[in-house]
Amino acid sequence: MTTKLGRLRRQLPGVIAVVVAVVGYVVVSLPSVSAAEQDRMASRYGFTAMTIALPEADKQQTIRPVNKEYERIQAWISSVGAGIAINDLDGDGRPNDLCLVDTRTDQVVVTPTPGEGDQRYEPFELDLAPLPTNDAVAPMGCTPGDFNEDGRMDLLAYYWGRTAVVFLGRAGATELDSAAFTPTELVPDPKVVDGEYADAQWNTNAVAVDDFDGDGHVDIFVANYFPDSPVLDPTVDGGVEMNDSLSHAKNSGKKMIFCFEGATSSSVSFMRAPDSVFPDGAQWGWTLAAAANDLDGDLLPELYVANDHGVDHLLYNKSKPGRIEFGGVKQNRTPGVPKSKQLGNDSFKGMGIDFGDLDHDGVYDMFVSNITTPWGIQESNLHFLSTVDDQKDVRARLAAGEAPWEDHSAELGTGWSGWAWDVKFADFDNDGELEITQTTGFVQGETNRWPNLQELATANDSLVSDPLFWPNVEKGDDLAGDQTLHLFARSDEDGRYANIAPHLGLAVPVPTRGIATADADDDGLLDFAVARQFAAPVFYQNTSPGDGDFLGLRLSHEDGAPVVGAQVEVVTADGRRFIQRVDGGSGHSGKRSTDIHIGLGESGGDLDTTLRWRDRDGQTHEQDLELSAGWHDIQLGSQAKEG
Repeated sequence: MTTKLGRLRRQLPGVIAVVVAVVGYVVVSLPSVSAAEQDRMASRYGFTAMTIALPEADKQQTIRPVNKEYERIQAWISSVGAGIAINDLDGDGRPNDLCLVDTRTDQVVVTPTPGEGDQRYEPFELDLAPLPTNDAVAPMGCTPGDFNEDGRMDLLAYYWGRTAVVFLGRAGATELDSAAFTPTELVPDPKVVDGEYADAQWNTNAVAVDDFDGDGHVDIFVANYFPDSPVLDPTVDGGVEMNDSLSHAKNSGKKMIFCFEGATSSSVSFMRAPDSVFPDGAQWGWTLAAAANDLDGDLLPELYVANDHGVDHLLYNKSKPGRIEFGGVKQNRTPGVPKSKQLGNDSFKGMGIDFGDLDHDGVYDMFVSNITTPWGIQESNLHFLSTVDDQKDVRARLAAGEAPWEDHSAELGTGWSGWAWDVKFADFDNDGELEITQTTGFVQGETNRWPNLQELATANDSLVSDPLFWPNVEKGDDLAGDQTLHLFARSDEDGRYANIAPHLGLAVPVPTRGIATADADDDGLLDFAVARQFAAPVFYQNTSPGDGDFLGLRLSHEDGAPVVGAQVEVVTADGRRFIQRVDGGSGHSGKRSTDIHIGLGESGGDLDTTLRWRDRDGQTHEQDLELSAGWHDIQLGSQAKEG
């Protein structure tokens, strides 16, 4: 017996190796959607690329100046910042205005969407003056919202090198230009030295806007990537660091929530919540994306924090009005769930996140972008589907610390795409099924740096916090520079997804970052805009031939502001179920409009629609309506009133 056990022990490594090889073969050999089926799928869609008008700029750059200690990885440090958002900024009733960050000029730009009506105003730059700034400040993103609740859309801009700024829509402005917005500090009274900004050096790459404490007013989640430090100051040598781990870093910039405190027609104030609102460990991690959404039906939004270096966090909302509190939750790990894919504890490079009900069970699912480059760094996107049947069960599981979702990316065909960033769910052909749009690519150049990066990926964590040990990634170097936009559509044959972007002219080999979706031309089809890193942004007008029905909702408070966090459930005549929410700004650096759009296919008549929302006093309401397909403007107070 002892001899047999010894022989088994000696053979065990070989047995394990065979099992691993077989499993790996099965995973990489999963059936894919046939070319013929992809052609058929692509025939349902059409997009026309259109040039976005931009203002003149004093500079054009292909890389940013950086701290002297970062010079060897200058292109790496310069790899983020292209952001884009779409909304109705001029009050014409259509989400046909863009707020974008152009990394070539370091401008925050407001401009009309291309097409009909694109001459309504000239594109312009948002001007920080008279607020202080300095040459080491660069914008990273822009999030629309009515932050002072006056019925005019404002813009939240966030930066590397300084705290965020709310550009308030100015009362009495008769046209959309730089004078129509008044810059207001999110953190009042910054320190100024010799006329220049000299206060907290936030390095922000993610924000999420929602009513986190349920008091009826939106709050602002801010997540910083680098710790406060002079990242973009070329006159300084040092005072900076890199992540202290590739997968479990805890030396990042802080995460913060700013709670609405008060507003007038020309001002707004927020108060920073205490750090204790986050559970242990959740305040840290090098964050690149965040998304807020009510997952359990109590109209308090949960918060998903996607960390590049550091585990991702799904935070369960346990707040009361005036007191924010989150609890951490994790997926129960079974032998079939590798730690790298455990929701709430994964080790992948989280870089994008979105919510949507992909299987029509009335429970939100999630998609998380990661680095998924074959022969480079091949992790996996995370396509999390719910494992429970209703939001009541979700609530019980979350309260117990359990996240009831599991990853299905491999078998569904969405596991691998490239060095992935923003991701947005949208039904572009109104057939009733959500597509998955995703940006990819890192830095574009001539010299392949993948071998050097692979060495770093296998290095000891004790080395990676020092920039000295990072591989050269300078101007002219390339990492995933030829990767393209992806559009995953679902096959009717077997439910698997295929990337049909190459069939539609969307697969342009330029690194992309933010995605913003909206029905900009009011034709019932969702258009989208894409921010590109050190390249011109692009607008894709939807010309799909699909004739499916849709329900569009513009939900506003009595003061005219969008009802961020409101939830909608639709049941069609044949019993199909759809859910959607008013998104206050989720993802990496792309922000969809605050309108709700639900593709229905053939709806077959009036739609049983349930609205759930909080009013300005924080009171929750639920109302059933029968609505026809098409766009509806509905005001939500103590009751829903269509106008």
